Amino acid sequence: MSWARIMAPLAGTEGERALLDAAAVLAAGFDAELACVHAPADMADLMPWMGEGFMGGVQVTALESLKEAAVEGHNAVARMVGELGYAKAKAVSLQSPIWAGLAMEGRLSDVIVFDSAAARGRGPLAECFQQMIADEQRPVIVARPGLRVGGVALVAWDGGKEASRAVRTALPLLQKASSVVVAGAPDASSRAFDLERLVAFLGARGVQATTKLLPGSGDAASLLLGAARDVGADILVAGAFGHPRLQEFIFGGTTRSLLNGDGPSLFLSH
Repeated sequence: MSWARIMAPLAGTEGERALLDAAAVLAAGFDAELACVHAPADMADLMPWMGEGFMGGVQVTALESLKEAAVEGHNAVARMVGELGYAKAKAVSLQSPIWAGLAMEGRLSDVIVFDSAAARGRGPLAECFQQMIADEQRPVIVARPGLRVGGVALVAWDGGKEASRAVRTALPLLQKASSVVVAGAPDASSRAFDLERLVAFLGARGVQATTKLLPGSGDAASLLLGAARDVGADILVAGAFGHPRLQEFIFGGTTRSLLNGDGPSLFLSH
C-alpha cells in the first residue's frame, strides 16, 4: 500500500512556494505524482449578481478582471512547478465549474496538501479545505515547517470512527515513519479504549508503535500538542471532528485547537 498521487490545490500566488516545497517533499517520499491544481475564482459565482439579461460596464469589467487573474494564476503555478525541480510534478488548471473540477481531482488523489492559512479559514482556499474534508471526506495534510517522510509520527487515538479512519488512511505514511507513538487521554474522553489494541493493529500492518498515555481530563488538543512536543513529532495523525450545518463544516473544539495551534504538520481525516 502506498500513495501514488498527491494533490496540492493552489490559488496561484507567490506565497504558495512553501506549500509546494512541502508537497514535493511528501510526494518524493513515495515517488508519487504531484498534482499542482490551480483553482481560480469561478466566473460562474459572479453570474447571479448580474441580473437576467443584463451586462453592464461594471459586470463586464469584473468578468475581465477574473479572466486576467485566472491567466496570471495559471502562469504563476506553471512557473513555480517548473522551478520546483520535482520530475513528477505537473500543473493542472481548472475551468468552470471550479468546484466540480476540484472535487474530481481530489477523488483521484490519495491525499491533499494545504497550508496552515487555508486550514485556519484564511485565504482563497479556506472553503476548499473545509469542502475537501466535510463534503468529499478526503484525507488532508496541513503542511507546516519540518514536514518530512520518515520522521516521528504521533497518532491520536480515542477508539472513535474518526480516529480509526485517520489511522487507516495514514498507513502509508506510518509505514515509512522512523518512530510511531500512539497517544490517548482516557480521562479526557467519554469512550473506553485501549492503546495497546491499536499498537497490535499497526503491528500486523508492519508498523511498530509505542504508547503514550496522556494523564488528566483537560483539553484533549492541549494534551496532544504537548505530547507532540515531548516526542519530537514531525506529524500528528488525528480524526477531524465537526458537524455539517447549512453546507458549512463547523469544526469541533479539539480539531479547531489543533488547526490553530503551533504544533507539527497534521494528517486529518473526517
